[in-house]
Amino acid sequence: MASMRWCCIFCLFLAVFGAQVGICFSSKVYVVYMGSKSGDDPDDVLSQNHLMLASVHGGSIEQAQASHLYSYRHGFRGFAAKLTDEQASQIAQMPGVVSVFPNLKRKLHTTRSWDFMGLLGEETMEIPGHSTKNQVNVIIGFIDTGIWPESPSFSDANMPPVPAIWRGECEPGEAFNASSCNRKVIGARYYMSGYEAEEDSARIVSFRSPRDSSGHGSHTASTAAGRYVTNVNYKGLAAGGARGGAPMARIAVYKTCWDSGCYDVDLLAAFDDAIRDGVHLLSVSLGPDAPQGDYFKDAISIGSFHAASHGVLVVASVGNAGDRGSATNLAPWMITVGASSMDRDFASDIVLGNDTKFTGESLSLFGMNASARIISASEASAGYFTPYQSSYCLESSLNSTIARGKVLVCRIAEGSSESKLAKSKVVKEAGGVGMVLIDEADKDVAIPFVIPSAIVGKEIGREILSYINNTRKPMSKISRAKTVLGSQPAPRIASFSSKGPNSLTPEILKPDIAAPGLNILAAWSPVAGRMQFNILSGTSMSCPHITGIATLVKAVHPSWSPSAIKSAIMTTATILDKNDEPIRVDPEGRRANSFDYGSGFVDPSRVLDPGLIYDAHPIDYKAFLCSIGYDEKSLRLVTRDNSTCDQTFTTASSLNYPSITVPNLKDSFSVTRTVTNVGKPRSVYKAVVSNPVGINVTVVPKQLIFNRYGQKIKFTVNFKVAAPSKGYAFGFLTWTSGDARVTSPLVVQAAPFPKGLMR
Repeated sequence: MASMRWCCIFCLFLAVFGAQVGICFSSKVYVVYMGSKSGDDPDDVLSQNHLMLASVHGGSIEQAQASHLYSYRHGFRGFAAKLTDEQASQIAQMPGVVSVFPNLKRKLHTTRSWDFMGLLGEETMEIPGHSTKNQVNVIIGFIDTGIWPESPSFSDANMPPVPAIWRGECEPGEAFNASSCNRKVIGARYYMSGYEAEEDSARIVSFRSPRDSSGHGSHTASTAAGRYVTNVNYKGLAAGGARGGAPMARIAVYKTCWDSGCYDVDLLAAFDDAIRDGVHLLSVSLGPDAPQGDYFKDAISIGSFHAASHGVLVVASVGNAGDRGSATNLAPWMITVGASSMDRDFASDIVLGNDTKFTGESLSLFGMNASARIISASEASAGYFTPYQSSYCLESSLNSTIARGKVLVCRIAEGSSESKLAKSKVVKEAGGVGMVLIDEADKDVAIPFVIPSAIVGKEIGREILSYINNTRKPMSKISRAKTVLGSQPAPRIASFSSKGPNSLTPEILKPDIAAPGLNILAAWSPVAGRMQFNILSGTSMSCPHITGIATLVKAVHPSWSPSAIKSAIMTTATILDKNDEPIRVDPEGRRANSFDYGSGFVDPSRVLDPGLIYDAHPIDYKAFLCSIGYDEKSLRLVTRDNSTCDQTFTTASSLNYPSITVPNLKDSFSVTRTVTNVGKPRSVYKAVVSNPVGINVTVVPKQLIFNRYGQKIKFTVNFKVAAPSKGYAFGFLTWTSGDARVTSPLVVQAAPFPKGLMR
């Protein structure tokens, strides 16, 4: 009771000096989201936000201003402020407020890849039959950890002046000034009010500026739009030239992510500025934890909705949870990217004493000069650790007397976030000279271990342990990592790549597309490891591959909408690997389906000439929102206009999306789609259907006859249950005309029949 009295006295004391009573101790940061931008002057919006805050601060404008962090007033309306739970609840009831939600933290979803996908050329990345030189007029915004502008990937040599459309700025800060930007990196901003409000104020932050201290932002920006750099490698591995997908495009940096993550209020401020600044695309290699919440209580969904409404395509990563149903960034107005391998691995050889040789993933530059005894780490348990616990090479779990001079076989728990690198350090500290790490889930992710090491799957791990258990004096030798080109099969869907179905709106397939995200070499911050280039894995790396390709589409087709660009990328994808076999999924090698790769693996050689596109506009997304339960009142709060639900869809499956998902098929159901001709003016397309198992699919009409460019034709897809089956079934609808193929995944789950009923 006494401590409560002192808190109140202290708060009153602060109030005397104009501080904020209402935000003392019990307050936290909230986002107040108020829908689309109105026609009000931005300065008037700020004043209105202060008045709203003052109403929950006893009428005090001073306290309102002190609690205020950001006003969102360019791409959409809203603000961020420090509020008590009660104040947040009061504001949520005010007219014009769509949602009020706490300032949550998002996680980062953390080159030969372009050769592998068939894009040629050093600077132009030309696609045969098309000129992509207009990419110099395309501006890509990166919401990430900032940039290292001195990297050769961001040189502006021979680049023309900055496009006149650009309205952004180069914000100065620590170790970063206006001259840090150039004709390549044309703008840079940083946001940390949300971060500082939530994190320990004593915590040291590297570079209070757009400068990148972690490397992640530089990596993603150079993957999408880095200049061609010769003689690049990672400590001798992956040697060759490095380039982004659109090397001559412009880069705008929005640093919102710090050492612990990216906070909602900072992300929304970045989206708001980017829309005003004039970017054409936004690349967002981060996201929420699964399961994702409501679209308008999620910063990335909100920001991307308003970006799409302003003609800005948002490309986002699907996440790295790897499990079925773990996909995030689920909104239909963004393109969501899963991760695959390519035909390059980094491997170390493991040679046993009986001359049996295995290969495991590794980036370790250390090799053994001679063979050494190999034991299971469980044989080297120390102190209070059981042999089972020690088999995971936990910190302090190994007996150095037993481990010294030996190669240890360690395990990593399935689904664990444990550091594989740390396990090699534990073995090294115990005197071990090498490590074999058994990791079935992420066996293909190469790690820069501190001793000779390699990652193997369960099967090889079982064989090595069997050799140890059945040999009197088992020996082994691990080689230095090497680059292996032409690894097959490729591509494979990475085990860590989050999978569908969509947990929020199952009628919308996510991910949309897959691209390389395994062991990607790109630019880096020398502060984080004293190197200019580094190898990373994650859907964070696959996302900018699609950003680069979308940039080329925008360059060739500048008038296309975000959904048209997305459609071109999705409908031209492939579900076959480089050997024309069905794409597989790591680690078990099962045949992939649309929950793994969406429409398939991106094929940049076809995206510029898709033939037909499935277009959608803001009015379609309004109808989509009505179909998932938004009434006119809540819809108008988002849109801030006179939108109605008169044109709503029967279900969310009816959105004109490039894929078709029916998650609860009861006997029969029909979906209508509209395609727009962007190919030959006079052309005829015929429908070819691959039925999902147990489902009969018919298309009406079976033939589409186009007489002009831009012509739109509707068709209907009819689904009927033929044979009841459990779970989802997968098929395809392809419109063919000569060499043109426009393919949409069909994903259907039949509703379960009541017990006792038969068809």
